[in-house]
Amino acid sequence: MATEHGLFTAALGLSPPWQVTDVRFDPQGGRIDFEVGFAQGGRFACPACAAEAQAVHDTRERSWRHLHFFQFQAFIHAKVPRVRCQACGKTTQVPVPWARKGSGFTQRFEALALTLCQAMAVNTVCRHLGISGGALWRILKYYVGTARAREDFRAVRSVGIDETAARRGQNYISLFHDLAVPRLLFACPGRDQRTVKHFAADLAAHGGSPESVTAACLDMSKAYIAGVTKHLPNAAITFDVFHLVSLANQALDEVRGEERRTEPALRHSRWTWLKDKHQWSDRQIEQFHRLSRMRLKTARAWRLKESLRELFATATSAEEAREQFARWYSWARRARLAPMKRLAATLKAHLPGILNGFDSGLTNAAVEGSNSLIQAAKARARGYRTKDSFIAIAYLVAGKLNHLPASPYTTASCVRASA
Repeated sequence: MATEHGLFTAALGLSPPWQVTDVRFDPQGGRIDFEVGFAQGGRFACPACAAEAQAVHDTRERSWRHLHFFQFQAFIHAKVPRVRCQACGKTTQVPVPWARKGSGFTQRFEALALTLCQAMAVNTVCRHLGISGGALWRILKYYVGTARAREDFRAVRSVGIDETAARRGQNYISLFHDLAVPRLLFACPGRDQRTVKHFAADLAAHGGSPESVTAACLDMSKAYIAGVTKHLPNAAITFDVFHLVSLANQALDEVRGEERRTEPALRHSRWTWLKDKHQWSDRQIEQFHRLSRMRLKTARAWRLKESLRELFATATSAEEAREQFARWYSWARRARLAPMKRLAATLKAHLPGILNGFDSGLTNAAVEGSNSLIQAAKARARGYRTKDSFIAIAYLVAGKLNHLPASPYTTASCVRASA
C-alpha cells in the first residue's frame, strides 16, 4: 500500500512534506478520492511574513476537483494547516501547492479548463468537465485578468482601433490592437472618445506611454479621431483602406437601391456590384456584362468604386496618391451621382489621414483577422450574457497573453516539436 500511495503522490506531483495517505475508489459512482496529508511534526513557512519552520496551530478540511484519472472524476482532500507565527504573531492558513487560494479546483484542472475555452464555447466546456458555468467563468476571468496584469506594453508604437458588436442593438466594444505583433491590447464597452482615454490609461499601467504611440489606424469615426488627437497626442492618424473601400461600396449600393425602383433588371444583382470582380461566379460575370450594356447609373458608380480601389492598390507614395485622388475626385464630383459626390467630399475632408497610409503602410487587416476570431468565439457560444464575459473571451482568443498556464497535457516532446 505504501508503494501504491507513493505512486499516486508522484502522479499528483506532490513533494515533501505533502503525500497521499489514502485512496478511495468508487467505480459505481465514477470517482476516485485522494487523501493528502503532511508528515507528523511538519513545519511550514508563515504565509504572512515568510518566517521559516513555524509549528502547525490547527488544520481545516478542504477539497478540490482534479483532472480525471482515466474515465473517473478525481478529488483531492486535505487537512490544511494553519500556523501561528512566532515572528509576526499572526495565525494564517498555509497555501497548498496544488491549488490557488479560494479555488475549489486544482491548478491543473483549471489549466485544462482554460485551454479548452480557447477553442470551445464555455457552455460546451462546462458539459465536458461537469462543472457549472459560474465556476468556469470565475476560472477564466481570474487567469485572463492575472495574465493581462503581467503584460508589458513598453514597445507599443502603432495601434489599430476598431469596434465590434457585443450583442444585438447598440452594444459595442472598442478594441485596441498592437499592429506590430499583432495582438489585442485593450477592450472596453462603448465607441466614444472616452474609450481612447481608457486605453491610454491602461497602456500606461502596463509600462507603455501614450506619448510613445506614433501611429494609429482607424475608421473615420469622429469620436475615435477626437480621442486619438487628445489622448495619443503624437500619433499620426491613418484611415484604414478596408473602411474606405467599405464606404465606397455603401455609396454604390445606395445608387443601386435608388435605381432599382425604375430598373427591374437590377434586382438580385447586389453582390455582383459589391463583390470583388476577381471572385465573381460565372453567373455574376454574365450578369455584369448584360447590365453594363444598359448605361446604368449603377454601372457608373461601380466604375468609380473600382477606380478608387485601384488607386489604393497601385499608388506607391503619398504624392502619387494625391495626384490620382485629385483626378478621381474631379470625376466623382461630375458624375451626377449624389451618393458618390458625398463620398468624394468625405474622402477629401479626411485626405491627410488617407495619404498617411501610403507612407506608413499601416492597415487594420490584422485587426479584422483578430475580430473574426472574436466573433467566431461569440458565434460558437451563441453570444455572451455580459460585456465583461465577451471582453474576457476576446483577450483569451486574441490577446496572445504570455502568462496563461500551459495545458496540463503539454509534454516536453510537444514543446520541442512546437519550437
